[in-house]
This record gives sequence, structure tokens and C-alpha cells, in this order.
Amino acid sequence: MQTDIDPRNLIGRKAFDRNGTKIGTVDEVYLDDATGVPEWAAIRTGLFSRDAFVPLEPSELVEGALRIPFDRALIKDAPDFGVGRHLSPEQELQLYHHYGLDLGVPPPLPDHDFGRLAGTDDG
Repeated sequence: MQTDIDPRNLIGRKAFDRNGTKIGTVDEVYLDDATGVPEWAAIRTGLFSRDAFVPLEPSELVEGALRIPFDRALIKDAPDFGVGRHLSPEQELQLYHHYGLDLGVPPPLPDHDFGRLAGTDDG
């Protein structure tokens, strides 16, 4: 998704699945703790006043609506953590797994002399 969009401008926008079926309305936007970039949106589905969390990265803002590249059924089955609270790393991990998303590049290994750790002789 475009990273220059103010997350407050997403709230209240209609959300549609990849087939163009309306899912609901953006209720809240969650920012990444480290970068401050919008990462997740809670979509008010209307079904028992439940919010479904959706990833913003593969989603797009098209003609004023949020287009989410997943089927409605998958979105509606997303883990429900309630809105208005911080998403823990464990909850985010559950959401990544639910949507089958790559968690990104693993953190780099510490800078060590791997030759010595592997038992090679330098001289």
C-alpha cells in the first residue's frame, strides 16, 4: 500500500475483497511499533459488530476504497483480538500466518569470526 497515506484518512473508508465484494468499513489502523508505518487495519464487518484484521501491505487504496487481495471468507475468519488495543508480536504472528504472508527477512546474524567458530585454523 502507499506509505505516504495518512492512516487517519483510511478510517471510515469502505473495504472490498479481491472479488470486489464489500467486507465493511475501516474502523482502526494499527502502526508498526518500530517504523510507525500503517501495517494492519480493523474492518468493521457488521457481523455481530466484529472487526476483522487485514494486512495493509498487499492492500491498495483504489478510488477511495481499500482493496484487500484476499477472499471475504478468509478475512472474516481472521483471528479476533478486539479493537482499541495494541497488537502484541504474538498476535501479529498469528495474523501473518492466517494470511499466509512472509514475515520478511530474518534479522542479520551478529558479526562474528565464523572461520574460528567453525574450527578452522588461521595459521
